[in-house]
Amino acid sequence: MFVPTVWAAAFALRVGRCQEQLSFDDFQEGCAVKWQSVVASGTCTLTYYLIQKAFSKASYYQEALEQLHGHPEALEALGTPLNVHCLRLTDKYNFVDIAEAQLKIPVSGPKSEGHLHVISSRDAPFQRWHLQEVFLKLEDGQQIPVFKLSGNTGREVKKE
Repeated sequence: MFVPTVWAAAFALRVGRCQEQLSFDDFQEGCAVKWQSVVASGTCTLTYYLIQKAFSKASYYQEALEQLHGHPEALEALGTPLNVHCLRLTDKYNFVDIAEAQLKIPVSGPKSEGHLHVISSRDAPFQRWHLQEVFLKLEDGQQIPVFKLSGNTGREVKKE
């Protein structure tokens, strides 16, 4: 008879907890936590999108893609139409500071895929960016030089 009494006490304790968990205040707290999670997820997604958009509008990004679109050997290797994908923001190669920008832009086409490596610099903050080097590294390891700034004259020289 002792065992059923302990069992009955444990059951009553559980029922009391269930009633407590189903209270209106707890329901409101649960909804608040869910909405906070939705807002946090939306904020992170929006921030990621805005960072991607900022990169894609930067002059060093746009100029590098122009060089790629004007390079027959690179276009032949990738095939057309050319697809430009989002940057991996967690990649250590992607780096931008006041005077230097270094990006690895994922690109693909019907024939192959790879990364467009971009190195750009500027003399001072708020000055114009100047491409230093752009090359395409395909997934098979082949590397195609697309653009390199000539060191002696400072003129832009395409490698074809």
